[in-house]
Amino acid sequence: MLDAFAKVVSQADSRGEFLSTDQLDALTNMVKDGNKRLDTVNRITSSASQIVTDAARSLFEEQPQLIAPGGNAYTNRRMAACLRDMEIILRYVTYAVLAGDASVLDDRCLNGLRETYQALGTPGSSVATGVQKMKEAAVRIANDPAGITKGDCSQLMSEVASYFDRAASAVA
Repeated sequence: MLDAFAKVVSQADSRGEFLSTDQLDALTNMVKDGNKRLDTVNRITSSASQIVTDAARSLFEEQPQLIAPGGNAYTNRRMAACLRDMEIILRYVTYAVLAGDASVLDDRCLNGLRETYQALGTPGSSVATGVQKMKEAAVRIANDPAGITKGDCSQLMSEVASYFDRAASAVA
């Protein structure tokens, strides 16, 4: 995994070029937005169990067959595995937000996840729905303007949402 700085330097180095003004400006803006990024990750992390619990509760209300006998989340063991997987996806989303790069999410969480769920007979569309529900909760919590660094966070919230969308499409 390369953070945004290492990625830009690596790309310029492979071309044997200096960093461009646009690249430097983008990195400067990332540094300026660093506190917002940290606030966002902190909010999501400190609310992680609530985000996962609420998303799971909403998912199971919409798709009760998942927790009915024979369902993929039926029995405490399967339910715990479902919640664990949702928490892992959420954790890797926060890593991607912090790094400003989806590669950690792709490399360490999403690669092969769809195939794993298919092999287990887990409906990918249900997992994707759960991820979307986590996205809604996480963006709502992270976008609350109370007690965080002031400024426009629309670009960052769009980035946060894109990582959840990436995860949802990877399992669907």
